[in-house]
Amino acid sequence: MIFSRDFYNRSTLKVARELIGTRLVRILDGVKLVGLITETEAYISQKDLACHAKAGLTPRTAVMFGEPGHAYVYFTYGNHWMLNVVTEREGFPAAVLIRAIQPIEGIDVMLERRNGRDTFGPGKLCQAMGITKSENGVDLTETTGDLWIETGVKVPNSLVTKGPRVGLNNTPEPWLSKPWRFLVKNWRLETGD
Repeated sequence: MIFSRDFYNRSTLKVARELIGTRLVRILDGVKLVGLITETEAYISQKDLACHAKAGLTPRTAVMFGEPGHAYVYFTYGNHWMLNVVTEREGFPAAVLIRAIQPIEGIDVMLERRNGRDTFGPGKLCQAMGITKSENGVDLTETTGDLWIETGVKVPNSLVTKGPRVGLNNTPEPWLSKPWRFLVKNWRLETGD
């Protein structure tokens, strides 16, 4: 079942945790690619100095200030697309970065797109699923945009690690150490198939 807007219109930390184990679905050239989300990070408001919204409302951050449940896709490090999901109320910029997936459908296509390498990293999963700037602003609460998130498997808290976000470089405290990263560690999610 695809998630409604109400799922995303909640606390970013709650959404980040509850996305663990859900199914990220992408239709690419008529092929269905699915991965279970295994790692997320929360970015919350203009006060969060690790969040793009710290720059205010710009052409780049406009999607983050918009309606919850939309994809916020941006380019970083000169060669990686990153997929985020907009959360909380419209006008309050917050999003969850999808950091890793466990491929479960269309695995051969994803492996080919990654030259046989894994999908454990936000740029890697976007490459595997063909997610680019074209998906920026896509409404994830509909199946018309070839990208959405739906229910998957329940992951107990005992299997989810919380910790600081990664790759924040010169971000000052307390933002550098906020435990806003959620990760399934040392366990392969059961798909129920």
